[in-house]
Amino acid sequence: MSQPIKIPAWQRPHWQPSDEEIVLQFYVFGKFQGGRPPLEAYGSTGLPAGIELSSHDHAALRAWEGYPLKGSFGRMLKEDAPEAYQQAVDAPHVLLLRGRIKDSPDTGYLRDTLATLAALLDTGGVAVLDPQILTLFDADTWRRRYLLRDGAPIRNHLLILREHDEAQGYSRVRTRGMRKLGRPDILLEHIPDEVVDRGGLLCERLVELEALGAHFEDGQQIDLDGGEGQLVASLEGSLEDPHFNNSFVRFRWPE
Repeated sequence: MSQPIKIPAWQRPHWQPSDEEIVLQFYVFGKFQGGRPPLEAYGSTGLPAGIELSSHDHAALRAWEGYPLKGSFGRMLKEDAPEAYQQAVDAPHVLLLRGRIKDSPDTGYLRDTLATLAALLDTGGVAVLDPQILTLFDADTWRRRYLLRDGAPIRNHLLILREHDEAQGYSRVRTRGMRKLGRPDILLEHIPDEVVDRGGLLCERLVELEALGAHFEDGQQIDLDGGEGQLVASLEGSLEDPHFNNSFVRFRWPE
């Protein structure tokens, strides 16, 4: 069992009311006895309205069309985290936490969700699947990533991927998981190899701005440091997009 800490929520100083939706989905695998998990130790009194927790017998869930531990997704999870995968497969119960809520000026909803996950790991959970970032965690790995006294860095809530085109000598950096914050993901493409580290840092800065509530407008221009040109925002994608499962903002590194 972890040493409980109060999980903080951060304010979003750039937030303005919008039609954006926050989408959350997590699976917790384990053996649960029922009853309310002890949330107070983590600074929460319960899940926000719109986010639901349902309990399932694992054997019955395996027949579900959207069962996450089978098919190509399941094989990827097994390859990336074999021990957590085996723990999840062997668990008799699965708790599914999911829902949609309106965009929020703070992240209290995320604190309450993380507190619920932490408490479930303390009361029988052995693994957590976050399908939005394509990651299966064993209990200890999840705690080390999210149960930090000053709060987990924003990048810990996301998946940031670099994809290299050797033939062209360019890279692209993209994110997954910004639906948890009610914002589009980021795609930064055509990054020359010699500045790819700068591209990765810039991508982190862009998602941090969004996490603090900012919105990028279609056609918005962003100056690069050192007068090296501008990035221009292009709003694209949808929840059905296979690479993001979200809308995204495309930026192209200037020539």
